[in-house]
Amino acid sequence: MPSNARDERTGLLHHVELYASDLEASVEFWGWLLGELGYEEHQRWADGRSWKRGPTYLVLARADERFRAEGYHRRHPGLNHLAFHAASREHVDDLTAGLRERGATVRYEDEHPYAGGPDHYAVYAEDPERIKVEVVAPPES
Repeated sequence: MPSNARDERTGLLHHVELYASDLEASVEFWGWLLGELGYEEHQRWADGRSWKRGPTYLVLARADERFRAEGYHRRHPGLNHLAFHAASREHVDDLTAGLRERGATVRYEDEHPYAGGPDHYAVYAEDPERIKVEVVAPPES
């Protein structure tokens, strides 16, 4: 195959790696959410976990103590948020309820579930590090 040949994986996200100051809290949040989105645990080690769905996986690793105090904020240069597809509007509603039950911060409560606009049905939440996570329902046909 030529080096520039494309297959069905070309251009897809391979993986995302997140560092956590509180690995256990982040594993609880991400393990539940990713499970609800069809990911399965892929790897487990003392300072991290990963979950995989198809060719894509998400890694959580314990942040080095030297850098934990600096913290993260989505408005600083770098990552703003991660967005995932939901199966349906009902799926978004179920995830919203599950996030609330787990004490996660659901963002934009006053505009939920249309915080992204009248045709954008989604839930926005924060993980334990305050990384914003969005889960979007498919458009209605």
